[in-house]
Amino acid sequence: MASKYDGLARIIIQNVGGKSNIANITHCVTRLRFTLKDVSKANTDILKETDGIVTVLNSGGQYQVVIGNHVPDVYKTVVEVGHLESLATAESADSDSGEKVKTNPFNAFIGIITGCFTPFLGVLCAMGIIKGVLALLVAVGVLASDGTDATYNILYSLGDSAFYFLPPIIGYTAAKKFKMPEIEGLLLGCAIIYPYLSTTSGYAIDKLFGIPVVMPSSGNYTSSIIPIICGVAFAAWIRKYIAKIIPDVIKTFFVPLITLFIAFVMTIYVIGPVSALLADWIGAAFNAIAGFNNIVYGLFVGFFWQILVMFGLHWALVPVAMVAINSGQPDTILAAMFATTFAQTGACIGIWIKTKDKKIKGLAPSAIISGVCGVTEPAIYGLTLPKKSPFFRTCAIAGVGGAVLIASGVRAYTMAGMGIFGYTAFITHDNSTKGMVIAAIVSVCAVVAGVISELLFYKDSAPKAAKKVETVASSKGEIVVSPLKGEVKDLATAPDEAFASGALGKGVVVVPTEGKLYAPADGEITVFFPTGHAIGMKTDNGAEILIHVGMDTVKLDGKCFTTKAKQGDKVKKGDLLLEFDIAGIKEAGYKIDTPVIISNSDDYADVIPTDAKNASVGDELITLL
Repeated sequence: MASKYDGLARIIIQNVGGKSNIANITHCVTRLRFTLKDVSKANTDILKETDGIVTVLNSGGQYQVVIGNHVPDVYKTVVEVGHLESLATAESADSDSGEKVKTNPFNAFIGIITGCFTPFLGVLCAMGIIKGVLALLVAVGVLASDGTDATYNILYSLGDSAFYFLPPIIGYTAAKKFKMPEIEGLLLGCAIIYPYLSTTSGYAIDKLFGIPVVMPSSGNYTSSIIPIICGVAFAAWIRKYIAKIIPDVIKTFFVPLITLFIAFVMTIYVIGPVSALLADWIGAAFNAIAGFNNIVYGLFVGFFWQILVMFGLHWALVPVAMVAINSGQPDTILAAMFATTFAQTGACIGIWIKTKDKKIKGLAPSAIISGVCGVTEPAIYGLTLPKKSPFFRTCAIAGVGGAVLIASGVRAYTMAGMGIFGYTAFITHDNSTKGMVIAAIVSVCAVVAGVISELLFYKDSAPKAAKKVETVASSKGEIVVSPLKGEVKDLATAPDEAFASGALGKGVVVVPTEGKLYAPADGEITVFFPTGHAIGMKTDNGAEILIHVGMDTVKLDGKCFTTKAKQGDKVKKGDLLLEFDIAGIKEAGYKIDTPVIISNSDDYADVIPTDAKNASVGDELITLL
C-alpha cells in the first residue's frame, strides 16, 4: 500500500547521495540518522528546503534529517522505497563492500551510543513510567512495596525488567550497530548476568582456568551498560577473523561457538572489570562537579543541554545517568536538564500568541504538544533556533531551572518519561514526593518564563524582498515539449503528495498511452535511476526537469523498464530515453500517472502548463518565462 511519504522518501534517498552512499540508517524520536560513506555527496541545502523536513544536521558521526513526531512512518517508507532493509539491520552492505566510513573517535563514540540506545529508548522510558507510577502509588498508600502486595510485585516485574535485563537488550542493539548477528550479542548479554556470576562486591567468585574472576563494585553486571557494549564490539571485531578461517561446512555453528567463547572470557576477565571501573570514574567525576558547587553545576547542565540536543550529543550523557540510577545512586544530570523542555514549550506558546506569520502559527501547536511530552526538536528546529534569540533565551531559563532544581536537592531515582511524564523520576527510594513537587513547580515556572520572554522580546522577521530572477532560462524563455503521448492533467491530481503539493516544483501530470519516453528539450541527463523509473535532466537553457514514470514504481526494481540512455548523456529534443511496459506496471498494481516538473521553478517568473487535455510527443507542454 502506497504511503503518503513516498515522495519525501525518494527526495531524502536521492539527496543523501543515493542508496550506494548509505552505510546504515536508523531513527530516534524525531530524526532519521544516516551513516554515510561520503557526506560530501549529500545535498544538504536541497533537503533543508524540502517540505516535511525541519532541518538537517551532520553531527556525532551521523547525517541527521530532522522530521518530527511522524519520523517512524517516514523511516519505514524510506526503507521500503529505497530497499534499505539490509542497511537497517546488522547485515549492512557496507560490511562486504570494503568501504569504510571515516570519522574521528569522539564522533564514533557518539554514533555507538546513539546506535545502541535509540532503538529501545521509547520502551525504556515506558518502563520507567511504570516504575514511577508504582512509586507514586506506594507514596500515597494505594500499594505496598514490602513484598506483600501482589499487584505491586507483578507490575514492578514489568517495569523493572527493561533495567534488570539491560545487558541482553543492549547486547542485541550493539550487535546490530557493530554488524554482527543480533542473537549472538543477545546471548553474550545473557551470559554476563547469569545468576552464578552474582557475588559480593569486588570479590572473585571463582577461578576460570586458574585465574580469579573479579566482579565489578556493584557485585554483578545486571543493569550495566558499558561492559556489554565493549564486549560486543570486541566480539564483532574478532568474529570477522574467525569467519575467514572456519570452513564453510561447519561455519554455521563453529563461528558463533568460538566467537562467544572468546568474547565471554575476555569480557569477564578484562573488558567487564575495566569498563565498569571507567564507568564508576565517569559517574564519580560528574558527582564531584555537582559536589563542588551544585548551583553552578545545575546552571551549566541546564543551559547547555539544548545545545547538546541540537548537535545530537546529549546521548553521550545518558549512560552516565543510567549508571548512577542502575547502581542505586541518585542522578543529577536528568534533574539538571529537566526544565529545558518546559522552557522550550513556554517559548513556543509565547511565539504562537505573538507571531503574525501563518507558517509559524501552523508549526507552533505541534511543537507545543511535542514539548509538553518532552520532545523539543520540533520546537528547536522549527521555531526557536531559526530566530536564534528565542533559543538562547530558553537556554538561560533552563539554566536557572537546573540550578534551582539541583540546589533544592532534586535528584532522579529512575528512568522515567520526558516532559510531563518525567515527574515520577524524582520520587525517592523511600517514596518521598518532595522532589517531584519541586520539579513540577520549577517546570511550571519555566513554561511561564518562556511565554513571558517571547511576549516581551519576540519579533517576526521583516518580509523578504522579492528575489530578482536572473537566470539564462528566464531571460530567454523556454518551451518544454511533452516527452510522452497521453492525457495531460493538473499537477495537483498527482497521487503522490510531494508532487501534488508543488514542493518539488511546478509542472503537469501526463498519463501515458504509449510506453516510450523522449527528451523534452536539448540538454544533459543529470539523474537516471538504475530502476529506470525516474529521469532528471538539465536543459541547455538551464531548466531542471524531473520526469517520474508512475507512482511507487521504484518498487518494481527495474522490471517493466528498458533504458535507452544513461546518466551523463547529452541528448537532443526527441531522443528516445526510455521504454516501459504500461500493462505490466498496471498489472503489478501501480499507477502510471507521470509527473513532469520543473525542479527549479523558483528561477522563473512563471511556469505555465498547457491548456490541452491531451498531448503527443513534441507538443508544447510547459512554458517558462
